[in-house]
Amino acid sequence: MDKNQLKAGHPVHTYLMEEELILSLLDELNTTDPHEEFQKFYNMFNHLASVERRFERKENQLFPFLEQKGWTGPSRNMWSFHDTIRDIFRIIRKNIDEKDLDSARQNIQYAGHNLKNLMEVEKSVLFPNAIDILTDEEWIKMREGEDEIGWMLSEAPAKYPAQNGYVHPSDDKVLRTDVIFDDSASHFDEGYMTIEQVNLLFRTLPLDLTYVDENDRVIFYNRGEERVFPRSAGIIGREVRFCHPPKSVDTVLKILEAFRKGEQNEASFWFNYREKLIYVRYFAVRDHQKNYRGVIEMSQDISETKKIEGERRLLEWE
Repeated sequence: MDKNQLKAGHPVHTYLMEEELILSLLDELNTTDPHEEFQKFYNMFNHLASVERRFERKENQLFPFLEQKGWTGPSRNMWSFHDTIRDIFRIIRKNIDEKDLDSARQNIQYAGHNLKNLMEVEKSVLFPNAIDILTDEEWIKMREGEDEIGWMLSEAPAKYPAQNGYVHPSDDKVLRTDVIFDDSASHFDEGYMTIEQVNLLFRTLPLDLTYVDENDRVIFYNRGEERVFPRSAGIIGREVRFCHPPKSVDTVLKILEAFRKGEQNEASFWFNYREKLIYVRYFAVRDHQKNYRGVIEMSQDISETKKIEGERRLLEWE
């Protein structure tokens, strides 16, 4: 597939631009001796590691659109390849931290082999089929959501189509026809707030909230300044089983089933992620008649919270 067959800004055009960048970085890394040019080696590795943005766009933008068309293979299979490469990058970073530069260089070659295999599948299977399956209107919507996640490129790609400006999802007033919202969505148990105030409340909360309804579809997530995990508008209406890596989806489905049967009401996890301690909690949502109405997922960085000792009763600005 040739990127010149596509207009600048088209999501696949951007993926192909990133492919060229990845190959260039791999070539440079393979010809750079980390013992002699450590800073150059380290900087290029960090740039290559930003392939995470590429993975996140595929998982949160491209895959959901393909799922809506009935093609769930990429979500089920390609995500596993992403996680394998993520694991290799974690090992490389550990090698670098421990100054085991020979192992780092060897593992970068291993990562490069996996990346090249992945990109070959993208060019020969994923992208051609996606172009055939999705409409131009869907590619336009996908491009709009990409701004939230980012790219490997040093500059943001062109808008698609060129004359369209980016509209932040929170300001998007287009009526969604693929998700049905209740007429009483603006009702609150106690107190009165405008829609603007509700959005401000959710944006200000120092945690990620995601609401999955009783049909196991994502119907809401809040948009804070600093997110623990990436989210974009493409997740709305998506089946929750496609929103998690293959290695963790079975656990999520087990939680949902226990909540649905009324066997459990809460599940908690905590783990290290990108040098932060992350606390993830799932809560069953039930109405006044105790009918199951879905799940709230809450994720929070508690790295600083964990350091708290003693008491603070006076105002202290830090």
